[in-house]
Order: sequence, then C-alpha cells, then structure tokens
Amino acid sequence: MSMEDLAQAKRSRRIAGFVITALLTSFVAATYGFGFYLFAQIVTDMRKDLGFGYTVVGTVTASGQLGFLLFALLGTWLSTRVGGGQVTIGSAALCGVCLVLIPLTDSIVVIGVLLTIMGGTAASVYVPLVEIVGRVVDYEHRGKVLGLISSGTSYGVFVNSLLVPSFVGGGNWRGLWYCVGLGTLTSTAVAAFAFHRLGLFRAEGATGKESPEQPERDDSARAGWRMVLVRWVVIIWVMKFLNGFACMPFQNYLSPYLREGLGFDIGFAAQVWGVIGVIGMFAGFGVGWLSDRIGVRSSLVLCYGMFFVSATLLVLAPVGYLPMVSGVLFALAFYPIYGLVPAYVSKSASGAAATVIFGITNVTQGLGGIVGNYTAGFLKAWTGDFTWYYVVIAATTLVLVVLTLQLPREGSPESAVGRRGAPPTSEKDAAHA
Repeated sequence: MSMEDLAQAKRSRRIAGFVITALLTSFVAATYGFGFYLFAQIVTDMRKDLGFGYTVVGTVTASGQLGFLLFALLGTWLSTRVGGGQVTIGSAALCGVCLVLIPLTDSIVVIGVLLTIMGGTAASVYVPLVEIVGRVVDYEHRGKVLGLISSGTSYGVFVNSLLVPSFVGGGNWRGLWYCVGLGTLTSTAVAAFAFHRLGLFRAEGATGKESPEQPERDDSARAGWRMVLVRWVVIIWVMKFLNGFACMPFQNYLSPYLREGLGFDIGFAAQVWGVIGVIGMFAGFGVGWLSDRIGVRSSLVLCYGMFFVSATLLVLAPVGYLPMVSGVLFALAFYPIYGLVPAYVSKSASGAAATVIFGITNVTQGLGGIVGNYTAGFLKAWTGDFTWYYVVIAATTLVLVVLTLQLPREGSPESAVGRRGAPPTSEKDAAHA
C-alpha cells in the first residue's frame, strides 16, 4: 500500500469515526434525554390532561428502572448473537417508535408500558457501544469519544429545555413527543445507512460470503461469557455497582437536601442544577481527552477525588456558595465516569468479550442505583436528615479509588482480552493493525 493510499485510509477512518461518534451521541441523547427524562419534565401537564396521580408517577418511574435492568441483560445476550450494530440500531428505532406512540393514547397504562420499554432501550442501545467504538475509532482516541458519547444525556436534556417551553406553553405536550420521536427515527435511519456502509452489521472479522458469521459469533459469544473469570472484569463490575450506589442517589436527593435539609430556596437549587447541566455537556469529552493522555485509571482517580470533595462539602461546609462548588465538582466527575469505564473496557477488550463485560456493568450499575436509592431513603427516615447518606457517598468514593488502583493499566498484557484489545506494541504489529 502506497503512502498516499495509507493517508487516504486514515482520513476515511477519521471521518467514519466522527460520523459514528455523532450518531451514537444522538442515540444516548434520545434514549436517556427523551426516553428517561422528558416525562419527568412535563409530567405536571400530562397529569392535568390525563388525570393520574403521583402514585402512578412513582410506579412508572420505578418500572423504567426495571426495564433498564431487563434490557441490559437482553441487549447483552442479543449482541453476542445477532451483532452489536443490529442491537444499537434496533434499540434506537424502538425508542423512536415508543416516543411517537405516547401522544396517540390517553391510557396511562399504555404510556407506562411505553416508558418502561424506553427505559430499557437506554440500556440496550448502550451495551454494544464499546464494541462499535473499538471497530471504528483508533485506540488513542477512544477515551474522548466514549466521554463525549456518555455526555449525550446532557445534550438530550438541553434539547428538552429548548423545546418544552414552546410546546407545553402552548398546551401541546403531545406535539413535543411527536417532535422528539420523529427526530429520533430520522437519526436512526441515517445511522442504519452509515452502519451498513461501514460494515458494522457484519460480525467483527467477517470479510465476505466465504466467512460465515453465525459460527464466528457463537464462538465469540462463548469466549465473551468466560471473561467473568478475569479479575479486573470483576473489579469493574463492583466499581459500576458502587457508581450506581453513590452517583444516582447523589443527584436524586440533591434538590431535596438543598431545599429541605439546608434551607436554600428553589432558585438556588435550580442554579446548581443549571451549572451541573452546562458543565456536563463538556466534561465527558474534556476528561476523556485527558484520559487518552494520562491514562484511564489516573483520570478515574481524579474524578473520584472530585466526587469525594463534592460530597464532603455537602457534609462539612454546606454554606454560602459552597454547595454550588460541590455541584461543579460533581458535574466534572459524574459525566466523565460513565465514559471512562467503557473507555477502559474498550482499550482492554474487543468483540463479544467487550460487549459482555460492558453489558453486565449496566446491570450492576442499575442494581447499585436501586440499593443506593433505597439506602438513602432509609437513612433519611431513620435519622431525619440526608446528611448521613452523603457521608456514605464520600466513603464509597474512597473505596472506588482503592479499586481503581487495583486495575491493570489499560492496554497492558494483564488487561488485554481478545485479539484487538491492546494497542500495537511494535512496528511489525502496527503494520498489520
């Protein structure tokens, strides 16, 4: 291959990586931002129109978490059999269809089922991302790419904040669902075409008709499931459980703690959340970029350090503007964490192994969130204060730092799983990569 052909191939790969990154970010924005959080933003208007109570709201949001867990398992199983590209596109399409169907019914039961399915697609669309990014993005850029994708939720919520006032202000909440649903389906159609052109619907390693995909997928799936025996994988799963245990309750109880526990008004609480949202739009990419230079483990330790200080401020010095500082540190840590862990997996594993490892992380994270939210509620009822759970969060971050330091360096022989998990280690290897 001539130098000119090699340069053209590199340019084509960069363009493909950019396109896929943008599309995957839009999928996370849709499934999380629209599928998970839009209902919460317009539930008041839907309640007035459809006449359901807050007991129903609680049931619907809980069923969304259940859908997340079930689809995380289902997405992992399907990805190792039909392919990660098919599962990601199918999940995004299913989310788009559900978004369009919600305004067509007045039944809160049907709406609850659709919201549960959308909660599930948020998990299943995310499961194959590590495998897909590993196939189209060069090793040295995966941290920033997965960091940006993990911030997709912030972009979805930001789009919601732009659309909600104009639609709901005019009494047209149904039109809002149509708008985001059709936008999601359009993005999915573009992505399906891009995936087809880039060969992402074919099994990794399949090059033509003479290379049957199903036996290769089955062998890869069996190899992937054996990764549970690897020590660093178990550490990653424990870390994701603790991430869910600490991160989800932190944000869920932040506003009640600020307003009821610390006496701040709703305006200040809204400002804190506004700052968290804006920072979240850039934090994932920024820390991901840093991780490509200093390593994922070092970046995780940095994030957990900021998370520790954030929780400690709310316990020891929740006065003046320090809760705002706590919110800034939380945003700088929270959004990157959800990109750094898949970045570590992507730089250490490949193919079905990466899909299985990351798929189970979504399950353990969801379980951690359930346990964490229950524990926070229990401590509030027992002590009459949210403070003690923020003490628990601070202690959990220290445990996470210790676990992070137990991980082998990403890309090292100790961490590599699969034929393409580690970067080339010699000029000869690089020539064949």
